Amino acid sequence: MSLANFILDYVPLPTLPRHLYSFVEGQTPLSTAPVVFGTLAGYLALIFGIQAAMKNQQPQKLNTLFQAHNVFLSAGSLLLLVLMLEEIVPIIWKNGIFSAMCDNESWTPRMEFYYMINYSFKYIELLDTVFLALKKKPLAFLHVFHHSATALLCYTQLVGKTSISWTVISLNLMVHVLMYYYYYATAGGARIWWKKYLTMMQIIQFVIDLFVVYFGTYGHFAATYYDGIIPHMGNCAGSETAALFGCGLLTSYLGLFIKFYFQTYKKKGSKAPRANGSVNGSANGHANGHANGQANGKTTKSE
Repeated sequence: MSLANFILDYVPLPTLPRHLYSFVEGQTPLSTAPVVFGTLAGYLALIFGIQAAMKNQQPQKLNTLFQAHNVFLSAGSLLLLVLMLEEIVPIIWKNGIFSAMCDNESWTPRMEFYYMINYSFKYIELLDTVFLALKKKPLAFLHVFHHSATALLCYTQLVGKTSISWTVISLNLMVHVLMYYYYYATAGGARIWWKKYLTMMQIIQFVIDLFVVYFGTYGHFAATYYDGIIPHMGNCAGSETAALFGCGLLTSYLGLFIKFYFQTYKKKGSKAPRANGSVNGSANGHANGHANGQANGKTTKSE
């Protein structure tokens, strides 16, 4: 029995209206551009407002709440990853990887529901920045930009129904399982040696993301506008706007994460106090949230 069927058969769930398990623009929460942009503007106003209000206050610890937040996101990412793989692996087995990435049929009702859950995670992840502001940690550009942009990315992919979304989201969820566990553990005082490799994983994630989304976008434009002129394997389903936005945003993520990696781990002449000061602020500033991707990317919040 699959995990999804087990949950449906044995876990009592409320009967949901259609717009809560299928993405219906204007009815599903956070499903229109004005609401999404308004919510993200409110997020920015909130975190910088907290930062200003905390200027002359003692930093808040909030360790228990912070750990609970990270446990929820780590466990939730793992559960969602298993459910998505359970849905997509049989499609890959039956039709092949190209079909699973590019055919309309890979956008199943269950996958759409899982994409909606992943999208909701991106707003929960915004609390990462609230914790940072209350703790008087630096709000690094990478962290703030990545968190807000990944929520927007996931929205555009739901609207555009890009069939390739599961590839980017699955990679992002794998990274988030480890990343949020790391922040849970370190908040409890654990000393974990693999932080550097977590950032490397995020960079590798974006390299794979870019290969996949550029491949899919190329296939769509070649099949739609240059069929018979330039070679391609076939069309990839989804709107052109969503595909191009995903390519551009994920490219910016890769550049920002590579810059962050070299500033944090490879900067020559860095001393420990500096690393624990400005660099750690940047690292925690980014990492207590993600690094989404995205393409959560999340496609999508580091993700």
